Amino acid sequence: MRILIATDAWLPQVNGVVRTLAATLSELAGRGHEAAILSPDLFRSVACPTYPEIRLALAGRKAVADRIEGFRPEAIHIATEGPLGAAARRWCVRRNLPFTSAYHTQFPDYLAKRTKLPPALFWRYIKWFHGPAGAILVSTPTMKRLLEAHGLAQTRLWGRGVDLGCFRPDAPPHPAFAGLARPIQLYVGRVAVEKNVEAFLASPHPGAKIVVGEGPARARLMRLYPGALFLGALHGAALASAYASADVFVFPSRTDTFGLVLIEALACGTPVAAFPVPGPLDLIGEEVGALDQCLAAATARALGKDRGRCAAYGQSFSWMRSADQFEAALIPLRPRGEAQAVGPAGSLVATEAVPSPAVRFCLSAS
Repeated sequence: MRILIATDAWLPQVNGVVRTLAATLSELAGRGHEAAILSPDLFRSVACPTYPEIRLALAGRKAVADRIEGFRPEAIHIATEGPLGAAARRWCVRRNLPFTSAYHTQFPDYLAKRTKLPPALFWRYIKWFHGPAGAILVSTPTMKRLLEAHGLAQTRLWGRGVDLGCFRPDAPPHPAFAGLARPIQLYVGRVAVEKNVEAFLASPHPGAKIVVGEGPARARLMRLYPGALFLGALHGAALASAYASADVFVFPSRTDTFGLVLIEALACGTPVAAFPVPGPLDLIGEEVGALDQCLAAATARALGKDRGRCAAYGQSFSWMRSADQFEAALIPLRPRGEAQAVGPAGSLVATEAVPSPAVRFCLSAS
């Protein structure tokens, strides 16, 4: 099958969306599928405000249509709600063609935190964006219930996996951890306001605190917490060593839908401390970690967990099973009923209502 995936998040970005898509593409290729990525690097783009490493595509309708039609896809998946995702959605809706979408990020909460506007404003966009999808792929049962509560009932579960050749409990010690005070508490992820990293750094639990990752909040947090060790971004074996060398993995985010780093840390034998919020609630049981509204209390309880059980649980997450779910949700490109009337130069005779410009701008600038 020829599968087109439209995404505003792609290499060289490092985040859960990109890593999930890359792993899925690898699995699909092994099954004989041909996939193409519609991503910002194919078009002129501008840096996202406050996130210069994220590029926002400046893609006109014809340029997007030419890319999609040139590939001749047999199924389309729209991974993100940004400018390219919206362009691919528009192409499908105007031709009355089915597509699947995914809800990777809790945009209403994320954007409310950054803009101080109410989440309900952004839910209008989310419902508009995902409404026409034949299936909305979500990572956990909690996300499934959340979208269904907002009237988006066509959800399908799409779990995540771990690279078991990399993330293992026998990874060698990371040299930067030598001599640090115990317990060593580790955070891995984007260093940005929506990740709530400051809650981790401000936790009064004794021991060393290590931050792995890059992001716009790093410089400020380094000034505020000079006792913490900031290692920047790590990948592959170096990241596995960091996970395996820590005594506890602390996940302070309240806005993630899954948290790929959670299962990677567990696969390396490291227990998890987190808030009782979506993502951790679905993944972290009492045998492998602790959830508490007090992050220090969660950290203290997580430290007593058996690392062997953590590793066994983390290694149960398979990218093969994840790809099975993704593949099963795809919808062949057959028109759903009669096509919409199209005027000259491809313009629609009838158009759908779109949320307010303020909402569209905030989503584009995310």
